[in-house]
Order: sequence, then C-alpha cells, then structure tokens
Amino acid sequence: MLFSNAPCSWGVAYPTGNKVGWRQYLDEVAEAGYKGTELGPFGYLPKDAALVGDELARRGLTVVGATHVHTFADPASLPTLLADLREEGAILRSLGAQHLVVMDESNFYPDAKSALDGAAWRSFAEGVETSRRLIEDELGLKASFHPHIGTAVQFEAEIDRLLADTGIDLCFDTGHHAFWGQDALAYFGKVRDRVAYVHLKNVDPGVRQRVLDGELSVERSYGAGVMCPLPDGAVDIPQVIAFMHETDFDGPVVVEQDLADNSPETPLQLARRNLSYLRSAA
Repeated sequence: MLFSNAPCSWGVAYPTGNKVGWRQYLDEVAEAGYKGTELGPFGYLPKDAALVGDELARRGLTVVGATHVHTFADPASLPTLLADLREEGAILRSLGAQHLVVMDESNFYPDAKSALDGAAWRSFAEGVETSRRLIEDELGLKASFHPHIGTAVQFEAEIDRLLADTGIDLCFDTGHHAFWGQDALAYFGKVRDRVAYVHLKNVDPGVRQRVLDGELSVERSYGAGVMCPLPDGAVDIPQVIAFMHETDFDGPVVVEQDLADNSPETPLQLARRNLSYLRSAA
C-alpha cells in the first residue's frame, strides 16, 4: 500500500501566501519517507507539468491526484470550475496521475451544519455530476467527491443522498467522517463499493466532545488540535488499514495532518510519525 501525503499537512491551504514553499514541501515530504503526494491547492505547485515532473523525479516522488475545492452551492461559478478542472486534469495526466477529487467549499456556508434542500440541492448535485462527467468522460481520470466538515455534504444522510443522486464515488476521509461522532469504519464498510480514494485523518476525542457540547466552535477546533496525529485519535486507523487490505482497496491512500496552534512537532516530524505508525499497522 502506497502511503502519500499532501501540502495541507504543512499548513498549505491556498495557492499563494503560504509559509512553506513548494520546493521545501517536496523536500520534506520525501525526507519523511513518502513516495506519493497530492498537488495541493491548484497553483501551489507550478502549473508547468514538465518542471514539476523533473522535481518529483529528483526526489523519488509521484503525484497520485489532487483535491480541488469549489463552491458547488453557487451554480453561477460552474463554468469557472469546469475550466479549472480541464487545466488541472491535463497537468495530472501529464504527471501520470489517475485521480481528481472535488470538494465543497466550507467558507460559503453561514454555519457548520448548513444543509441544502429542494432546488438548491438539485443544483448542487447537478454541478457535481457535471464535474464527474468532465473528469471521467472527457479527461479520462477517476472522479471522487470529498465530504467535508462545514459543507452541504458532511453527515451520513447527506453522503447517502449524494451517492443516490449522482454517479460520483467518494474520497472517504476518516477524520471528517468521525468529527460529528459518526462511525468511520462502519460507514466505510457500508459504501466500500463507492470509495475510490481515501484520506487518513484522526480526531481528538476530547476536543471533539467540546465541539459536540457547544463549548468550542468548529473553526476554533482546528487550532485546538481536533485533527490529531493518526496514533492519537478516536478512529482505529489499524482497523481501517486492515479493512482496506481485506477488501483489496487499490486507490490512493493520503495522509492529511491539520496543524494545531500549539503543536510541539513540526510538519516534518508529524509526517514521519504518522508514516511510522501506518507502516506498523500495515
């Protein structure tokens, strides 16, 4: 099983304005022992596929895919999304990647438990399905949708509805699924045939409980370390790994480590610790 990582584990959330440059990220993700990476926010790694390919090869890295964030609840923005997906998809194909993940934008919603109904949901689902067709039929890549905290698709009923109303498969994120107290392994088993891509993430049960009790906002929980290192959280990651082996899961498996404000470990140290834990579990 090839374990990959992503720029978000180094605090990279946007294409520009990051503390860690893209060459430093590639240096450190390779130094930590990973062989695969995502592209990160579109434009963080250069859009020059030849340049990126050379830089990856020098470090023994491969690109497994990319996660593209977009406001699916805003139908007027769909043409921009499709243009971006065409451009990003061409880069991924040039680099030998086979997967392109799409995800809803949480900043669009007024609160952490926003939901869409009626015409708004139909428009949302149509945007997702249009994206899937472009990624798969036009670009020849595999499309997946990433349920995410604070968006219109985060609870199991919402994920069920998306799977019923579209043909897209999932990028299943263990941490985001477990954030609201949902059983990540049980749901993974339920929808295994619709999972094409996995993000491994874990949740600190104490910080999570403060969110569930209304003592801490979702936004502030990140800085408080709600997404903790893989060995330290509520999700039984070794069981998840065992399940993927048992069911012959062969899609990308990507570690995502959100950074707590007071973390005593650097991103490089966290990446190493997470990989060591995964290797022992595998």
